[in-house]
Amino acid sequence: MATAKVALGSQGFQVSPQGLGCMGMSSFYGPQKPEEEMIALIHKAVEHGITLLDTSDVYGPHTNEILVGKAVKGIRDKVQICTKFALHFDGKGMSVRGDPEYVRASCEGSLKRLDVECIDLYYQHRVDTKVPIEITMGELKKLIQEGKIKYIGLSEASAADIRRAHAVHPLTAIQLEYSLWTRDVEDDIIPTCRELGIGIIAYSPLGRGFLSGKNLADLSENDIRKNHPRFSSENFQQNKRFYDKLVAMGAERNCTPGQLALAWVQHKGAIPIPGTTKWENLQQNISSLDIKLTPEDIKALEDAVPHQEVQGDRSSDMSKTWIYTVSPPLESWTGSRH
Repeated sequence: MATAKVALGSQGFQVSPQGLGCMGMSSFYGPQKPEEEMIALIHKAVEHGITLLDTSDVYGPHTNEILVGKAVKGIRDKVQICTKFALHFDGKGMSVRGDPEYVRASCEGSLKRLDVECIDLYYQHRVDTKVPIEITMGELKKLIQEGKIKYIGLSEASAADIRRAHAVHPLTAIQLEYSLWTRDVEDDIIPTCRELGIGIIAYSPLGRGFLSGKNLADLSENDIRKNHPRFSSENFQQNKRFYDKLVAMGAERNCTPGQLALAWVQHKGAIPIPGTTKWENLQQNISSLDIKLTPEDIKALEDAVPHQEVQGDRSSDMSKTWIYTVSPPLESWTGSRH
């Protein structure tokens, strides 16, 4: 089981080699789960060495942070809490905000909901295309100086924006979608992180459950994967051939396809944050840390799931991914988002 900590980035942050994505406990992947059961699951994760807990103010919204806050009561010194800001629901839908006033208000709100004095790792969830990233980072730097956050991260940021942000204050982590079937970040973003000494957190390392055997019939009506391009009926059936290959490869190694998928991410030097609401799944995820892969194994897995052949976009809203969100130049800032 996972016990030894690893360095996330080069700023001194020590975390478990695998994290726990808490989003699905409260939102997006079906109905909110029973609070007591989810708190017990988080406790089991921590007892077994998984101490990196990932949440966001948009999960719920707000309810997931409250859940995590309750779960860490009495064990705050044993966990690393990572939360996020920037995604904002308004009357027109979801918008992105990175202006200083919103950064500060969001941090204060998260601290209150989590009921902690300091957030270990605070991410900008998405890049604001109206606010230069230097402005957002400037406010985050102040929050570090005030002791409200320890480390800064970005999620779904381009290599260029990562460099700009890192020049204001060192980034500790970049959170990005990274799995056997989503590998576009290997071209530019991951090399940039390696060069700058920034850690990599892989969200959806199991392809939103696809690589661990999630079927269309398993999805409830309010599960956002119902509208996910890769989970559409036609695409799902075409993509299933890749999953079937993982099943066969896992059988040869006496492990599950999901464990192979997680082991691949871990061997690529990223820290995955698979989400689950079930103890048996959590056990399997943790056990993936014991799987050893050779360079030949890694190539075989990548050949089995050629990401260029995967059908469907990786998100139902690609407009908010790093491909399309670019921070405006610093000289354009007038102190207003509009």
